[in-house]
Amino acid sequence: MAYQVKTKTSYGQRVSGSFKGIASGFLMFLIGTIMLFWNEGNFVKTKKSLQEAEGVLVNVDDVSTVDPSLNGKLIHASAFADTKDVLTDGLFGISETAIAISRKVEYYQYEERAQTETRERIGGEQETITTYTYDMHWTSSPVNSNNFNDPSYKSSNFVLTTIESKTEHAKNVSFGGYKLPTYIITSISGSIPAQVNLNYDGLRQWEKVILDNRTALGMWPEQVFVQRVHVNGSEVYFGQSPSIPNIGDVRVTLTKVMPADISIIAKVNGSTFETYTASNGKTVSKVNMGIVSSEKMFAEAHSSNSMMTWILRLLGIFLVIGGLKSMFSILPTLFKIIPFLGSIVGAGVGLVCTIFGGAWSLIIISLAWLWYRPLIGIILLAIAIGGIWLLKNKGKAQQ
Repeated sequence: MAYQVKTKTSYGQRVSGSFKGIASGFLMFLIGTIMLFWNEGNFVKTKKSLQEAEGVLVNVDDVSTVDPSLNGKLIHASAFADTKDVLTDGLFGISETAIAISRKVEYYQYEERAQTETRERIGGEQETITTYTYDMHWTSSPVNSNNFNDPSYKSSNFVLTTIESKTEHAKNVSFGGYKLPTYIITSISGSIPAQVNLNYDGLRQWEKVILDNRTALGMWPEQVFVQRVHVNGSEVYFGQSPSIPNIGDVRVTLTKVMPADISIIAKVNGSTFETYTASNGKTVSKVNMGIVSSEKMFAEAHSSNSMMTWILRLLGIFLVIGGLKSMFSILPTLFKIIPFLGSIVGAGVGLVCTIFGGAWSLIIISLAWLWYRPLIGIILLAIAIGGIWLLKNKGKAQQ
């Protein structure tokens, strides 16, 4: 059942809050502006470093032995990443010759979600209605329910036991005649289930841990002999029934990464590898699962660079526009004495901030390209100025 909390903010408090928003809005605007300029430069630098790497790359067909002539060169190679390291997870009886083993722990908990609705009142007062709902979910860590707003859900969460999630990697992984560095080892993926091997004594020890924890929590130890630890392949379930989870239940999933074929782009350093540093200071290194050509790996790197640039570009524009709206939120707030006037002014301020913020963002992007790629920058700047000129003339025509 939903739980609602109503709060009222006076006109004076809202005006005061709007003044505070000027500082935070300016900070958002500044961060967004800097991000936009830096992001375009980072895109160009990354692109140039990838192009430089493509120009000096040496495709190596056989890495079964260390070739001294390759030392210091950037190479592309495909081979079997192998290891003889035995990785263990003593808590769950796992011992595997693997590149990595992982333990993922989840807790069945209540989570609080809030939905807010605001209502304007004559005189500038604002009423805020916050509706809190509670749902049970698997979470990556225990949820503190002491701060829940609904009194009936306070202190409703507990866990039968707490276990650390972790991943362990092999230290010695060969790549033909070479040894892989840690940064490449941790990039090898392809997790598969790892078989849990808990014997009778191990199960009984976990059962005792669960029972002791229930007693410490002040829970009545009903049905002491009911099984509380269930093992199913790569999963260990702490609770009465894996098919019907209850608050406090814990689920542990074990996985492993086995030796496999990989393709790398890296700089040879003796019998191992390191990242390649381009002349502009950007580093280049790539790891793909399977046998993958250098052309495809570089194509993916260029695509990833473009995608990240667009994500940060949109985030920067959002910060610029959001910062402007926060800086000028004082204007619609002053008119909130009469709600519909405040809404009209707010819509106008929002539209102006969006248009100006978009134009400002385009100008900053253009200036960045002027700095890094003058020809493209001039074209973008001309488009931005032309857009502002059109908006200005349209405004005059409407007047």
